[in-house]
Parts: sequence; structure tokens; C-alpha cells
Amino acid sequence: MKTFKILLSISFLFGSISLIAQIKNSTTEIVKVYGNCGMCKSNIEKAGNIKNTAQVEWNEETKMATLNYNADKTTKHEILKRIALAGYDNEEFLAPSSNYDQLPKCCQYDRDLNSFATSVSVNNDISIVKSISIIETQDVNPLKIVFNNYFNLKDALIASNGNLSSIKANDLFISLKEINVITLSNEEQTVWKDIIGALVADVEIMAKTKIIDQQRERFDNLSDNIFQLMKVSRQDVTIYYQFCPMANGGKGANWLSKESAIKNPYYGAQMLACGSNIETINN
Repeated sequence: MKTFKILLSISFLFGSISLIAQIKNSTTEIVKVYGNCGMCKSNIEKAGNIKNTAQVEWNEETKMATLNYNADKTTKHEILKRIALAGYDNEEFLAPSSNYDQLPKCCQYDRDLNSFATSVSVNNDISIVKSISIIETQDVNPLKIVFNNYFNLKDALIASNGNLSSIKANDLFISLKEINVITLSNEEQTVWKDIIGALVADVEIMAKTKIIDQQRERFDNLSDNIFQLMKVSRQDVTIYYQFCPMANGGKGANWLSKESAIKNPYYGAQMLACGSNIETINN
């Protein structure tokens, strides 16, 4: 048995070294993260991990997490924020009550909030434990990067740049894959489960081609699904749902914009101002 434990420790050590080796400029820190079980381990690690940028290993017995991350690309602060948004209190953040309540019963660890003597809590929003500051709701929307990548893709289509559109579609594809559904609100989760398959399929095809016409064929369906998600999510600014009657072989096609002015992603400079605002999503 002793020999087995030694071999297991050696295996774990080499596994950890391998993970660290995949991350450039690796910084390692050990922090407290609250949780209960194997499912908690999976949720915590999935929330904190970013491919080639951050790797989290959580120990169920000690409740300690080892963070290995590229300090040029992320911070301990950002990693622990994502973990808190998944429902898990830690050294820096208290999880929003609504996110904690969404955890499976087996994952709902005892929350000794009195131990966070210097913590702050406003409207069940996420709060930094040591009173550094309060993170505002709009700053922690996990879908924000998805929406920003959508707008970047739209701008590349307006420019009629197939190469850039392919790159921006790939950025959107990656951000969709990195969303941890447990960090979304109940309404967002309902819509997400209905549309994520179509979203991934459309954006993956757009990323694999540099032919602008093929990318635009997929953008209409992609925009309709992003619209459904935006309607149930928090927005920093007013979003305009716009429509071009000429696109899609005369059937018409939609897109979303942060500006009321029409800039048509289906025709670019050919018919830049073709279209109209048909609906708004207010913040």
C-alpha cells in the first residue's frame, strides 16, 4: 500500500509538471476554494481553466486549489472571479447567492459567511472578500465576451474581409466553448441549451472558410440565435436589431449592432446603408 501511494504521488507530480509546461510564463499560487465533492471539483476546475493560459487543480479533502497561469494573459483575481460565478466562495470572492442556489444539492457546501468578516454584499452581487471593491453586475456577465466577439465578426463582414471574418469567427467559436453554463442565469441557461448547437455549427463553418459569401450565408441564422440570448441577458448599452430586406435572396436577414446607424454586414460597401432598425434591447 505504501508503494502504491508513492507511485500515485509521483504520477500526480509528473502530471502537474506536464500541465504547467503547457502554460508559458507560469505562475503558481495555492488558494482556498469552498466545495464538497467530485462534482464540485469538476465545476471549479472547468470554471477556472483556460486552454494554454490557466489550469486549476482543486483538492476535495483540503479545499485548496492550485492555480497555474500565464501572468501576461490573466490573473489570480480573474480566475477566482470565474470560480465564484460558478457558485464557489473563495479567498477573494463570495459567490452570488443566486449562483450558489443553482448548484446541485450535493455541491451546496456549508457557507460560513461569518468567516468573511471583512466581506461586503450588495443585492446578491458578487463581492470581493477583503473589501477591495464591489464588482458591478455588468462587469461579471460571463456572456459579455461572446457578444463582443459577435460584434467583432459583424464588423469584419461589413468590411467584406473574408480572412478577418474567419479569424473573428474562430474567436467567437472559442468563447462559446469556454462558457460554463452554471455561471448563467436561469433564463440564459434555458435559451443557451436551445441554441448552443446551432451557434457552434454556424460559427465553426464561418471560421473554416475565407469566402465572404459563404460566411454571410451563416451569419443570418447566427444573428437570430444571438438575438435570443441577448434578450435574456444584461447589456451595457442599447442594442439595435436590424434588418435588410435585400439579403438572403430577397427573403431578408437580420443582425445586431451597438449603433442605430445602419452598416450592412451582408453587402458591405455595395449597399452599406441598406436596412432599418426593427427592435431594441435596452440595458
